[in-house]
Amino acid sequence: MIVFDDQRWEGLEGGYRIPCDPRPALRVLEARDDPDVWHQLWEELHHQGDVGEASYAAVPHLLRIQAQRSSVDWNVYALISTIEIERHRRGNPPIPNWLSESYRAAWDRVLELGTRDLGRTDDPLAVQAILGALALAKGELKLGAFIAESDSSEIDALLEERSAWSELYSEPKD
Repeated sequence: MIVFDDQRWEGLEGGYRIPCDPRPALRVLEARDDPDVWHQLWEELHHQGDVGEASYAAVPHLLRIQAQRSSVDWNVYALISTIEIERHRRGNPPIPNWLSESYRAAWDRVLELGTRDLGRTDDPLAVQAILGALALAKGELKLGAFIAESDSSEIDALLEERSAWSELYSEPKD
């Protein structure tokens, strides 16, 4: 994990493809939950499908912060899932070699933290965000993206479509 006093932070780009230093926002999150800081992180680390090296560098810290919390915040799992999903989009930069090991270790940690936090929340947004992140942590990119990025109306429509399909096509009769 890149430490906060590492000067490489200063040259990292975020979702807008301009230098982005998320350290001040991450420090605030260490101290307290702040909706304005979450808004800032969402804006700076992800923009219309674009992510950058600062986005990747923030993931291990977001998980480190979540590990220390007694409450579950859907933003952690939703933001890291968005970063992981968008990292695969053509045009987004690869994870730098010097960051690759800590990024992958962070995703290994999602299995432990996500499972812990799933048992500690009844918030539907948190449950969905955690399940999406767990699928991504297991290498299931399409399933993780579906879970993480679908809203309830899309899920309802899919279930209605599947239900109608199963009524039209029943098991063959002897």
